[in-house]
Amino acid sequence: MGTIGELGEFGLIGRLTRGLPRGPQVELGPGDDAAVVAAPDGRVVATADLLAEGRHFRRDWSGPYDIGRKAAAQNLADVVAMGARPTALLVGLAVPTGLETAWAEELYRGLSDECALTGASIVGGDVVAAERITIAVTALGDLAGRPPLLRSGARPGDLVAVRGDLGLSSAGLALLLDGASAPAELIEAHRRPRPPYAAGEEARRAGATALMDVSDGLLQDLGHIAAASGVRVDVRSRQVPVPEILGPAPDALRHALTGGEDHSFAGTFPPDADLPPSWTVIGTVTEEAPEAPGVTVDGRPHGPGGWDHFRR
Repeated sequence: MGTIGELGEFGLIGRLTRGLPRGPQVELGPGDDAAVVAAPDGRVVATADLLAEGRHFRRDWSGPYDIGRKAAAQNLADVVAMGARPTALLVGLAVPTGLETAWAEELYRGLSDECALTGASIVGGDVVAAERITIAVTALGDLAGRPPLLRSGARPGDLVAVRGDLGLSSAGLALLLDGASAPAELIEAHRRPRPPYAAGEEARRAGATALMDVSDGLLQDLGHIAAASGVRVDVRSRQVPVPEILGPAPDALRHALTGGEDHSFAGTFPPDADLPPSWTVIGTVTEEAPEAPGVTVDGRPHGPGGWDHFRR
């Protein structure tokens, strides 16, 4: 297959975009100066993320297909958390010229396969030469005439509930850092998160007052809801769904409360909400606190946890 340097910029673009599926919202895909994506709602939900080699992924830990799935998943989950349906992805790719072309092709296969789970399509982007790999993804979505689900709608008395796995990716990262290769389920959860994309529609039907993707840790992300809504949230530790594979408490609970990158969903709902079985109630919004919003666990402050790019 050769290297990217041998293939050249436009040869690489042609190789990567050839045969990409095109969803119903895509009027014009890759190949022109820009793509054209229908926006029936008249508004576009937009989000973007960067993945930097050595910071968000390591090639000795993850293959290109898994990296592609992860890069798409974290953006698609953000669109879903707004109560929107993902429609399109734009991908910026910076790579060394000596990188094998097959690596980039597998990356795009992973991106495309993850998009297929939501009906979204890759519609364009850019490629440039760089010393290390950086992947920049922009995701677009459509609200279908409905209001977005925000972080700012939580109210006292609301239920706090989660959907999806908690702590698996964090535990998998810890294993990789220790040089371990098992349990494979945990390592695979870090390499390729599996967001429950149905959560957005489920939350909307259940009357969610606030919703977000859990990317930086459950407590930290609930803290964003608390801050945006001007409330206090209390999590009941015994109700947090801690996967058995995480092992004994308290380490398992720590991963579930503070581990990120599972891309599960956390939301708040009216007290009488009819939540589907896939959601687990883990606490309540206790009071308005515009001057001192925050999150407690069993009524007590919890130590630091969660991910912050500029504090690691």
